[in-house]
Amino acid sequence: MHLYLHHSFFVGGQGKFCVCFRPCEKVGAEHLSFNTSCHSVEEAAETVGASPEDFVKSICLLDQAGNLIVGVVKGEARVSTSRVGKILGIERPRTALPEEILEKTGYPCGGTPPFGFEALFLIDPKVTEKEFVYAGGGSETSLLRVPPEELQRANGGKVVRIRK
Repeated sequence: MHLYLHHSFFVGGQGKFCVCFRPCEKVGAEHLSFNTSCHSVEEAAETVGASPEDFVKSICLLDQAGNLIVGVVKGEARVSTSRVGKILGIERPRTALPEEILEKTGYPCGGTPPFGFEALFLIDPKVTEKEFVYAGGGSETSLLRVPPEELQRANGGKVVRIRK
């Protein structure tokens, strides 16, 4: 996704600077870059002044053959690897290690976006309940603000219950 500078502003009264980008490709998402960590849902929520319920996580899993499966769940939820295995008709996948996430996606753990790389994407239905969600923006200091329907369109994911 190619981005261009849209505007910049201070967030909250805590001196957190945000640079906002707009995509010039076909994904309707905003890219937000901060001068503070957004590695965890809690840090990200504090940074943008939102609730953890407004966030989604991209949980990277690997099947027995090393194929990447990404479970997209709400910020407060956890992925059930046994459900993922049953849905896909495979043995229970394992959680990818940080170095595997970087190798397979090109993005660091804690900043992995919910689209933009090759993987099988599964989206929990709870993700679709909000008008927009915040997601990893490609680094530990950036986020995406994206409508769930755009997220699904961008990753071609299947909406199925994968949360515990």
